[in-house]
This record gives sequence, C-alpha cells and structure tokens, in this order.
Amino acid sequence: MAKKRKKAKRAKVLIVDDHPAVREALALRVNRQNDLEVCGEAEDTGDAMRIAVETQPDVAVVDISLKTGNGLDLIKRLKARHAALRMLVWSMHSESLYAERTLRAGALGYITKEQATDQIVVAIRQVLAGRVFLSPAMTEKILGRVVGEGGKIDERQSEDRLSDREIEVFQAIGRGKNTTQIAADMHVSPKTVETYRVRIKEKLGCATLHELIQRAVQWVDRER
Repeated sequence: MAKKRKKAKRAKVLIVDDHPAVREALALRVNRQNDLEVCGEAEDTGDAMRIAVETQPDVAVVDISLKTGNGLDLIKRLKARHAALRMLVWSMHSESLYAERTLRAGALGYITKEQATDQIVVAIRQVLAGRVFLSPAMTEKILGRVVGEGGKIDERQSEDRLSDREIEVFQAIGRGKNTTQIAADMHVSPKTVETYRVRIKEKLGCATLHELIQRAVQWVDRER
C-alpha cells in the first residue's frame, strides 16, 4: 500500500484591521491558499496582542489605523514580544509617508489597499520568506536616498519630519478630534497632546492653530 502523503503545514496569518468587511474579505482570500491559513482576527492593539500570544502566528497583516491604538505602535510591541513574527502593513494610507516608518518599526513590507487584491497574497508570501515587499517606486525612492540620489525633502514643511506619535496626533486633528479625545485614544494626558501639537506646528512651519488644523484636514483628505 502506498504511503499517505503528509499534509504540508500552512503558515498562520493574523489579520489586524478595524473594518470587519475588510478582515472577512482578506480572510477568505488567505484561506483559499494551500500554504496559508488565518489563525485570528483583531480590530485593535489589545486583541492583536492577546491573539498573537494564543495562536503564535507566522505573519501579521496590520493596518495603520485601528479601532483603538495605532498600527505602528502595535508593530513595535509585537516585534518586542515575538521576535520571529513577520509583519506586513496593508493600509489606505500613503506608502510614501508610512512605508519607511513601518520598516523602522519592525515590519518587512507595505502594500496599499488600492493595489490589486491578488498582490496581498504575493506580499504575504514574500514577507514570510524574510524579504522586503514595497512598490517599485518606493523601493527606488529608498535606494535613491541610500546612494545619495534621492530628492531632497523640504525640511520646513514635509510631514516626513514628524515622529510616529506626532503623525498620530496630526491625523487625529485632521479628523476633527479635540485634545481630550486624542489623549483618551492615545492613553496619554491632555498636556502631552498639547506638547505634541506645539512640536507639530514648529516642524510644519504653521504660524497658528487654525493653519495647523487646515493643514491636517487637507492631509487626511489626501490620505482617504
């Protein structure tokens, strides 16, 4: 009698996104693959950390904007707790602003939700293999900076100058949230949020709070 072939082990995928429909669609696509399976879904950082401990995923697909918390902070926390975990960001936010931030945080790739959905599986497999996944344009931009041929950033006005936490505050301002709401979302004091706000104004060259709010609203509109 011929020996029964041992079923190949499927890599476990954790999906972290605040939109149930997005999680469901991605889970269906992932579970159709012979080498991948979804081991858990989360909508915020707390659930993601708990599920990661319970299921020990091989790769996490993380959005930047979550129900509570921030995708960049989550990536840092997951990396500190699960060093072998591969991470991929799949988001609506601009790759030009967030790709390098996610790589610095500990992820291996960035793909926008505007890209063809079949590319997400390619990206997951590439990240699982320990290789960086970025769009050709973003790869060229980063390599250009490394070899000194990239375009210079306007140091006075570019959002690239903002830290990860400052970007989080800037984004919240653009969504119309006040200091108290931002502080609650970030689990910090209102005074800390005000400090971030002052730093953002200085880095972006905004003379007034009104100018800062306008800039933040315009930026959020571009990111949608």
